[in-house]
Amino acid sequence: MKVKISSFAGTDTGEVELNDEVFGLEPRADILHRVVTWQLEKRRGTARGTRERADVARSGKKLGRQKGGGVARHGDRRAPVFIGGGKAHGARVRDFNPGLNKKIRALGLKMALSSHAKAGSLVVLDGLTVENGKTQVLLGNLAKLGFGKKSLVIDGDAVENSFALAARNLQQ
Repeated sequence: MKVKISSFAGTDTGEVELNDEVFGLEPRADILHRVVTWQLEKRRGTARGTRERADVARSGKKLGRQKGGGVARHGDRRAPVFIGGGKAHGARVRDFNPGLNKKIRALGLKMALSSHAKAGSLVVLDGLTVENGKTQVLLGNLAKLGFGKKSLVIDGDAVENSFALAARNLQQ
């Protein structure tokens, strides 16, 4: 699959051949669904666990006699009705981070990239250098290219410093 290489000025500077092993796959809904639900569940936070009656370090001795004391019947000081007792129905720590095989994750990413490449929404730039590292200049360049409100930028091992300075002030 061939994709045009563009510059920030909006001019075409050539073409590049994309690898069909990555950008030529047919997307499968089941794989994409598994990857997206894995990402969403991984993002979820859990409640901090509270100490319940069995978790509180207090005496298990009965407070007083069952009958004849003139007060309510109580078993021990761990009961939720007492100060320092355990919570009656407290929050429990739950695990929202299910595992997903690395090969399935990689396959989902390849399928997502393939679908974007087939839809024509994949743009390859020849460089990410922004003049003076200014955010306004970057916004103008992105508007020339016709990007919408959201875009994903993938760079090599090290991100261009001027691009990083200009992009760090954009809303995420």
